[in-house]
Amino acid sequence: MEISIGILIAFLIPQVVHIGTQEEGEKGCVPGFQVKEYQVENNRGFQKDHPLTQMLFDDCVGNKGMAFEVSHPDFQVDEEMNLVARRDVMDSGTVMFIHGVNEHAEDMAQVDIVGALPRSPQTLREILGLGQIQPYRSKRALFAPRMHVSENMEPPFPKVIGTLIVMSSGMEDNHIFHMTGSGADQDPKGVFTINRLTGEVSVSQELDREAINSYMLEVSVTDLNGKLVEGPVALLVDVNDQNDNRPIFKETRYAGEVLEGSPTGTVVMTMTAEDADDPRLQNAVLRYNIVRQSPDKPSPNMFYINPESGNIVTVISPTLLDRETLPTTQYELEIVAQDMKGRDVGLTGTSTATITITDKNDHAPEFTHSLFQANVDEGSTGVVVNLTVDDRDDPATGAWRAVYSIINGDPTQSFEIQTNPDNNEGMLSLIKPLDYESLVFHTLLIKVENEDPLVPDVGYGSSSTATVHVTILDVNEGPVFFPDPLQVTKMENVPLGSFVALLNATDPDVLQSQSIRFAVLRDPANWLSVNPVRGTVNTSANLDRESPYVQDNKYTAIFMATDNGSPPATGTGTLVIHLEDYNDNAPYVHPSVVRVCEDAKDSVVIVGGRDRDIHPNTGPFKIELGKQPGLEKTWKVSRVNNTHAQIMLLQNMKRANYQLPLVVTDSGLPPLSNSTEIKVQVCTCKKNRMDCSGAGSVRSNLMLLLGLVLLSLLCL
Repeated sequence: MEISIGILIAFLIPQVVHIGTQEEGEKGCVPGFQVKEYQVENNRGFQKDHPLTQMLFDDCVGNKGMAFEVSHPDFQVDEEMNLVARRDVMDSGTVMFIHGVNEHAEDMAQVDIVGALPRSPQTLREILGLGQIQPYRSKRALFAPRMHVSENMEPPFPKVIGTLIVMSSGMEDNHIFHMTGSGADQDPKGVFTINRLTGEVSVSQELDREAINSYMLEVSVTDLNGKLVEGPVALLVDVNDQNDNRPIFKETRYAGEVLEGSPTGTVVMTMTAEDADDPRLQNAVLRYNIVRQSPDKPSPNMFYINPESGNIVTVISPTLLDRETLPTTQYELEIVAQDMKGRDVGLTGTSTATITITDKNDHAPEFTHSLFQANVDEGSTGVVVNLTVDDRDDPATGAWRAVYSIINGDPTQSFEIQTNPDNNEGMLSLIKPLDYESLVFHTLLIKVENEDPLVPDVGYGSSSTATVHVTILDVNEGPVFFPDPLQVTKMENVPLGSFVALLNATDPDVLQSQSIRFAVLRDPANWLSVNPVRGTVNTSANLDRESPYVQDNKYTAIFMATDNGSPPATGTGTLVIHLEDYNDNAPYVHPSVVRVCEDAKDSVVIVGGRDRDIHPNTGPFKIELGKQPGLEKTWKVSRVNNTHAQIMLLQNMKRANYQLPLVVTDSGLPPLSNSTEIKVQVCTCKKNRMDCSGAGSVRSNLMLLLGLVLLSLLCL
């Protein structure tokens, strides 16, 4: 069969992203069919696999993954984008529609077949290749192909981006196209417009894909009277991305660290940037690169960054990655992220990575000297000597901080050693005074370690131990009292000059022959004297247990002993005298002023005895009326308990102040008595109120007074 094929290019039905202006062509590639309508001639049919025409489609990124659908089931688009027949075809019909699509673009083209007999009518579903061929329906069909428009288009506007298709065997001219939705008559309004007569869709302004990446509109067709003829049909407009956004790192400076001696390929850190462009396109496909390393010693390529993942890894050998030999412990890398897969046309973003080489404990501390010497006065405490060490590890880590220990030579635990946090020195101190007369020379063995353990292949050597010789220097020590304090018991009021105690003090300087003299250092009441040679203590004044200088029956004095050394040395000792009580204080009555009611039946008060002495020279107390005649007719005193008595008024008396004589006696041996008087105020009592104003007293509550009396009785 001889087939003559002619291809005519016509722009009768502009499709997706068909702009058709010189400005857009200069701007860049427009995804979709580059030719929207084709013509082929049917000269007695088509042979199988014979090319009819080549479809010109470009998605602007390489046409990967393209798929084509043909409305006629007997035709297909092959791998070279040629339209071919699947078999020998006679009944081709007069028109076919080609639908091309991949992840980057989607478009529709029309193929008109010249000279062919009309084929059985086709439905829109068949035309779009969306299923099996169905019986033809005579109603018109409205097709809204997916349209594409590039962002950042330059004026002038509007620009046509596509045309709606109405397919009918008898299309009338009285139809009107309508468009509605976000981007048309809804916010953002006026982005797209439609030619009401031709169905051409235009964009009226520059778009930003990063703000809105697609628009969903609805289109329909009505007659001149507004009656709906076709639709509504969804119209999707995709905004095609341009590479107008640079990669941006989340931070301008990143920090990471790697342990010294780490194997080659150790991941140090990860740096990633973000690109606001379309992630499906190379506009947002990033590649990473290290453009600068500072310092560049011992190698300018100590680190490598994975161009795709952003992982920074070590390239330098573990031997060279030695913190103690590197010129610095911090390296600064300048990282560049570039889109378009790193091609030169890509946009770039920059950030900085600071990598710190961290320390591991691969150096044991070493003493700067194997032997340290110190002299210390006997009897003193504090720091004796500072031990110095060297450690090449990081001073800010436990791999450098030293821990000292005394491993020999201190059986009495008189020494301790602590680390000076400022310089890592070991401060050897005496915490117990040492005696020259007991031992002059002390030899200590000191060990130093780190807070952190050493790495497995490093150990502590002989330089991690040192010897310390401490020499005790003789000083003139003061005499020592024994016992200290010296406790004695004495009766108060002993005669002046009575013996109290014998002080005992010895001189620790046994290798010297020295004499000791005693003296009073502190005697608050000036009651004592001491023999300067013998150390005997005698009374020089009356010992009074009731004195304010006596606390808890104890009187304390301090003595000193001074030797005749050069210079003289002094020691102190304490004497505590426990004073026994002597019945030398007469008792007295408390309170000294009481109130009673003028009505005898309401007149009762409680008084008590008190004594400055202690048991057995205090209570029980005996309280009775004085010896004046006639008192027993007006007053009555009766015992309440061992310390208190009750005073009752036996007859009514006028309101006035009275002096009532009483005699109070303690229980000492011998007992002491005291004749005293208390002031009794006789008051008027009415309605539980006591009026003592005539007797120079103030008003008081009788019930409160009785309550206090009862409370006193209950507490006895």
